Amino acid sequence: MASADLRKELDCSICLTIYTDPVNLRCGHNFCQLCINQVLDTQEGAEVYSCPECREEFQERPALQRNITLCNIVESFRSAQPDQEETGVFCTYCIHSPAPAVMSCLLCEASLCDNHLRVHSKSPEHVLCDPTTSLENKKCSVHRELYKYYCTEDAACICVSCRLDGDHQGHKVEMLDEASEKKKQKLRNDLQKMVTKTEETEKEVQRLQEKKRKVYEKSSEVTKRITVLFNDLRRQLDDLEKRVLREVSRQEEQLSLALSDFIQQLEIKKAELSRKMCHIEELCNMTDPLTVLQESHTGDLCDTEEGDEDRERRGGRDLDVALISRTLHTGLSDIIAGVTGGCILQEATDIVLDINKAGNTLHISDDIKTVSKSDINQNRPVTPERFRKYVQVLSRQSFSSGQHYWEVDISKSERCYVGMCYLSIERKGEQSFIGYNNKSWCLLKINIYQCTVQHDRKPIQIPGNISSSRVRIYLDYEAGRLSFYDLCVPIRHLHTFTATFTEPLHAILLVARGSIKICGKRRNQEM
Repeated sequence: MASADLRKELDCSICLTIYTDPVNLRCGHNFCQLCINQVLDTQEGAEVYSCPECREEFQERPALQRNITLCNIVESFRSAQPDQEETGVFCTYCIHSPAPAVMSCLLCEASLCDNHLRVHSKSPEHVLCDPTTSLENKKCSVHRELYKYYCTEDAACICVSCRLDGDHQGHKVEMLDEASEKKKQKLRNDLQKMVTKTEETEKEVQRLQEKKRKVYEKSSEVTKRITVLFNDLRRQLDDLEKRVLREVSRQEEQLSLALSDFIQQLEIKKAELSRKMCHIEELCNMTDPLTVLQESHTGDLCDTEEGDEDRERRGGRDLDVALISRTLHTGLSDIIAGVTGGCILQEATDIVLDINKAGNTLHISDDIKTVSKSDINQNRPVTPERFRKYVQVLSRQSFSSGQHYWEVDISKSERCYVGMCYLSIERKGEQSFIGYNNKSWCLLKINIYQCTVQHDRKPIQIPGNISSSRVRIYLDYEAGRLSFYDLCVPIRHLHTFTATFTEPLHAILLVARGSIKICGKRRNQEM
């Protein structure tokens, strides 16, 4: 009995369950903190606040004081009866020793344990449900009758009286079970959509994680390549510095030896001049005319002056700065050519041609990398994939993501087209011609002096001519860029198409005269 009385005293008068975070008002009544806050919130617009238990009024929203003693009692009670607290609902009729309820009767507004459930009325009006302390939520607050219908117009549960003479009279209604089943079906459909969306999201997460992993791997690879590149550049610059300094030292040594020789010759000349000057002074100081006249004359300096002029011309030479500059500039140009002449951060994509898509007047080499215009019909079988009107061929490889480049040697072709296209490009008729539709992008070499780029019948003239024998085609699929480069030194950008690519791209070649060769990876591209 004492336990039952204690249990009753621990129930909040608002939610009718054991206190959670109990607080009290100035009047002394206790409530769950959440429960009393909700009640006070509803009284916010009124002039006064009141206690739900004793109706004592407060002019201002009352401050809530945590009841520490009651909180400790609740915690002790829960610790002492863990099994009963699993459901939180107790049998209404077990007044001596609280027993967990297994069902609640909506008509009786009571909860039942196993013993009381066995003797409970089995009449249809006694509606049983899972144990609950919110029995009032099962009844209409206006008519105090059990909810039996669902008003689809107002999206509300209603009783019989609400339907017959209440606010929902004449509205479309459904039985609760029927409405519940419809809502469950909708919820199941929503759940299935969410499951599908979750699976799609998980796949996208996995895809992005894989992309992240690949980005990390590519970053590591590019970092290594750049490190190797700059180490090589530093080595080449060190070698160039040594070569230029050796040239300076060579010229300095050569000039120093020459100047030393000139200095030695001038010292000899100076000593000879000094001896002659002394002899002349002796003659000038003699008083005997006969001696002066009979002494041979040694003052002729013509030969000496001619030698001086030659020595001065040779001794006036300086460091050949022009030669030193040429050595430096040539070395730097070689280094720059090694960097810009190849794609330093990735290797060329290995592309081969697809004979099954080649026109019958095209000859394909054994290594399926060179295509040339042929006067002999190859008599290949006619298939939907084969080009019929124009001398074109596609690559076997296709590209639907990432960054790629490939190169062609066009030195042996007088007129040719190179580029990329969708596999869905037409195979016959004028629409199959590269650059004459919205499914292909190309560079056209007309002759050695002129070239254009073209897409969807819109040609763009490229200033200047292609000065090298090679052209590079660079694709960045996600960025929607297709670029063409002339591999001269330094490399020259010709044109970049921008588009939103919607299909995988293939390399496409057209040869009007001569041949085109797909190039392999060049040595100066290796790192």
